[in-house]
Amino acid sequence: MVGFDPGAPGVVLSPEEAALAGSGAGMVTRALINPLDVVKIRFQLQIERVSYLHPEGKYRGLLQASRCILREEGLPAFWKGHFPAQLLSVCFGAVQFATFEFLTEAVHTSTPYDSQTAGIHLICGGLSACSATLVCQPLDTLRTRFAAQGEPKVYHNLRHAVSTMYRTSGPLSFYRGLAPTLVAVFPYAGLQFFFYRLFGQLLSKNSEAGNSGNLRSLLCGSAAGVLSKTMTYPFDLFKKRLQVGGFEEARVQFGEIRHYRGFVDCMVQIGKEEGPRGFFKGLSPSLVKAAFSTGFTFFWYELFLNAMKNLKEKQRTK
Repeated sequence: MVGFDPGAPGVVLSPEEAALAGSGAGMVTRALINPLDVVKIRFQLQIERVSYLHPEGKYRGLLQASRCILREEGLPAFWKGHFPAQLLSVCFGAVQFATFEFLTEAVHTSTPYDSQTAGIHLICGGLSACSATLVCQPLDTLRTRFAAQGEPKVYHNLRHAVSTMYRTSGPLSFYRGLAPTLVAVFPYAGLQFFFYRLFGQLLSKNSEAGNSGNLRSLLCGSAAGVLSKTMTYPFDLFKKRLQVGGFEEARVQFGEIRHYRGFVDCMVQIGKEEGPRGFFKGLSPSLVKAAFSTGFTFFWYELFLNAMKNLKEKQRTK
């Protein structure tokens, strides 16, 4: 069960154990969905329209982009930026779930509200994601730049990327796109936890669905991911555009490039030049990714939690 539940049977796990389960869930999920993330980022950074009907852009669709990347850059290109992305997922999962468990327990002990309601999960989920974002934003920026660069590479490895960014743009370059990230991550993560809890409550009313906990976690997480991503997607696109600022030399071969002075300027330029559809570039791979990513994250998180819970119960009964 995600979140503190005072009525749950058996032993109670600590926030530290929740952090371990969250980092494990993030690590496994990241390894599975990284190719979709690379394609999504390429779409988000393309100025030209992403459409088969308008072939002026380098990438025109999910399958075409996948074949293009495979042909030009090889199979390893789908895991570009995987190491910083993996660090990001492990770190983000640990901080987010540990904070979420802590906040829901604090709600139970310090307020009259029920810690297992969907509304409480909305607030606690958003706050926990904001905490994780502040900790992990540099890794997210590095992941985006690695996934965005083509051949020849500008950054040869993680150490080279960190030293180059620090030397040329200063420490604040690691926090590019932080404003739209924080604006987006609260509702995005909050809605993930909200819908996950809501769908879980609906499915648990059916005894047959309630008995298949792992499948329920996967289905509820996938549905929650698609809905929350659709509702908050433009902010993710703004973040990606801002994160590659000062990195234009690696983007020339992909088409037009733009310079943005900040969050508002980025939003205005996209609206003027690319129209309303420009705010949703990369939505199709992003939704596929969100379905798998959120579904697998909750699936593995609950699986690891149950495994640790069973292990503690066995140790206690010895």
